[in-house]
Amino acid sequence: MVSGLFICINFEVMIDTHAHLYADAFEGEIDEVISRAKAAGVTKVLLPNIDTGSIVGLNTLVELDSTFFYRMMGLHPCSVDTDYEIQLERIKHELDTKETIAVGEIGIDLYWDKTKQEMQEKAFLIQCEWALEMNLPIAIHSRESTQLIIDLLKANFNGKLSGVFHCFGGTAVEAKEIVDMGYHIGIGGVVTFKNSDLRNHLFNTPLDRIIMETDSPYLAPVPYRGKRNESAYVKEVADELARIYSLSIEDISKITTANALELFKI
Repeated sequence: MVSGLFICINFEVMIDTHAHLYADAFEGEIDEVISRAKAAGVTKVLLPNIDTGSIVGLNTLVELDSTFFYRMMGLHPCSVDTDYEIQLERIKHELDTKETIAVGEIGIDLYWDKTKQEMQEKAFLIQCEWALEMNLPIAIHSRESTQLIIDLLKANFNGKLSGVFHCFGGTAVEAKEIVDMGYHIGIGGVVTFKNSDLRNHLFNTPLDRIIMETDSPYLAPVPYRGKRNESAYVKEVADELARIYSLSIEDISKITTANALELFKI
């Protein structure tokens, strides 16, 4: 009989459902960033587009490893300007010609510039129509506009679309409304911030509507706050969610991964 030592290792499987790893912040280091993500248990990274200028970089990563990187395509609200219709034409071409799992990152941002709200609303609704036609979920940016977007979706697409309110920063009431509409809530590094009340808004939010994200290179979680964020740090988000829901990291990872796979049909 041969004897040996068997070591059982807990290995969480996680999906970073929102990361901009094609950004300049990762130039020259993407191989190391990917390695650290995989070592942390990240098996897939979903890449939302920003504008026509980010398409090439995003596509390059997907072509590098289409089993690890997955393409979203959309026009970010902060990129909406007087030329937004021209940008939308290019983005629609990408949607029509390349495999894409979602329309995003789309939405409305009233934090930086409220003067472009009308254009942002038009661009958002156009892209929602695309998602409806193509049977794709949407990845929603809703900074200072959560209730506005909820109202727009109810008025124009009530019960017809699915998607995620990325980097959710709304209230408990808005979280319930989002879940009741059938949408998911994307939770990232903000939930780890000591001055954030986000964790208090999640107590009554069912875990089967939560997915995890980093929004890399932005909003790094504690203990990396203030530094460049990356997909490996999604584990810190899982750790905080485990505390909020009184579950193990393994359970959080399993549930949120299943949620992401179902929502994005991957």
